[in-house]
Formats: sequence, C-alpha cells, structure tokens
Amino acid sequence: MTPSKPAFTRAEPDARRLSLIEACARVLAREGAAGTSVRAIALEAGVSPGLVGHYFAGVDALVAETYAHVEAQVSAAIDAALEASGSDPRARLEAFVTASFAPPIASGELLTTWIAFWSLVRTRAEIARQHDEQYAAFRARLEYLLRACGLPADRLRPAAIGITALVDGLWLELCLSPQAFSADEAGAIARAALDVLTSTGR
Repeated sequence: MTPSKPAFTRAEPDARRLSLIEACARVLAREGAAGTSVRAIALEAGVSPGLVGHYFAGVDALVAETYAHVEAQVSAAIDAALEASGSDPRARLEAFVTASFAPPIASGELLTTWIAFWSLVRTRAEIARQHDEQYAAFRARLEYLLRACGLPADRLRPAAIGITALVDGLWLELCLSPQAFSADEAGAIARAALDVLTSTGR
C-alpha cells in the first residue's frame, strides 16, 4: 500500500527565511519603520508570530537581515549592468553610475523601503553599521573604476564622494517625481559630471 502524501509540505528553512525577509521589506515600504513589528510581518507573510521568532531573534534582527538582502539585490543589479557594459573602463564607469536610474533600483517601492532603513540609522547601531559599510563599498568600487579610467590617486576619494552624492540625488528625485525628468536625462547629467570629474585638468 502506497503511503498517503502529507496534507502540507513544510517550506525549506532558507525559503522560509527569505519569505519572511521579503514580507519585512513590504511592510517597511508600506508602513515605515514605526509600523514594522513581528506581528505585522507575520501577518504579511501568512505565518504565526512564533514562526518569525523561530528564525529571527526579534524584529531588529529581521530588519537588519532585510537591509542586507535589499542591498544585495541592488548590488546584483549593478553587477549585471557592469557585466553587460563590456571591458572598456569608461563604459564600465558609466554603467556603474547609471544603473541606479533604471529598474529594479529606480523604483518607488525600493525608495520607501530605503527611507524606512534611513530612519533607523540614528537609532539602531546595526543598521548604522550596515549603512556605513554599504556606502563605503559603493565608493570603493567607484574609486576602482575611476582609477581604471586614469584618474590620479589624489582625486579618487573626492571624485567618488561627489559622484555618489550626485547619483543619490538623481535617484531620489527620479523615484519621487518620475514625471519631472527621465532616466535618460538622469544618465546624461551623470555622464556630463563624469566628463568634468575625470578630465585631465584640475
């Protein structure tokens, strides 16, 4: 006699963790940090609050994991843009900078999720640490690409800081008011800035 199949199949632990992280990101985007609780995340994921506690040591730990997950998705999108740009150093620099102006990075939902994260930077040490590490890594990659384009060592750090600020500002406005200007316009502005910052003159 063939044994009957179980009435339900338990999700693999990694898949369950991911579903909770994705639920947390949706709650953060919709409710903000103040409205993100174990109960709200459990409701969003369709599980019991106890299951959230089984996988994460409280809401702070889950939010920190969600930050890392969202940052990894952003990095993957930038990596894909770099891969598609080929081997020319200038093309790679432009791809790295302009990747933020296209989906999935340029999205209203991602913006609201980041706003929730930013609101926690001043109050949660783990989020502050992740924020600092993320921006340091972004600038380090930018410096590497600028160096490949021939920018002298003494100009790498200020150029990377300036370009990062420019990208953040254009990305923010593009997500907030996509009718104000297009991704192509944002890219053109960024490329013009790169022309100035990477020029041989000082």
